[in-house]
Amino acid sequence: MIRLLGIELNNKKAIFISLTKIYGIGIALSKKILKDLNINLYQKTINLSNEDIYNLKNILESKKYIVEGNLKKFNDFNIKRLININSYKGKRYLKGLPVNGQRTRTNSRTSRKFKK
Repeated sequence: MIRLLGIELNNKKAIFISLTKIYGIGIALSKKILKDLNINLYQKTINLSNEDIYNLKNILESKKYIVEGNLKKFNDFNIKRLININSYKGKRYLKGLPVNGQRTRTNSRTSRKFKK
C-alpha cells in the first residue's frame, strides 16, 4: 500500500479515486493534480512508479493545496471565529443545531439531540 500524508491508498482502485481518500481532495481536484503530473487517471495505484509517488507527495505537502490536518484546523478556526463574534451561525454551532437554514421541525433528528 502507498502512504501519502499518513493515509494508506487502496491499491486496487484507479489513482484518481484513491486520492479522494485524503481529506480535502475530491474527484475534480485529484484529476487536476494528476493532469499536472502527467499521470494516467485510470492507472491502478499499485502500478505507480517511485518517481510518480515522490512527485505526488511533494505536490500534496506543498503550500499550494490545503489538505488533511491543515484543512481541519482551518475549518475549526472558522467555526471558533463565528462563535467568538457571537453570530447567528456561531450560536447554532454551540447549540448543535443545523447551521445553514435547514428545517428543524421535522427533518433534523440527529442534530437536535443534545450531545453529552
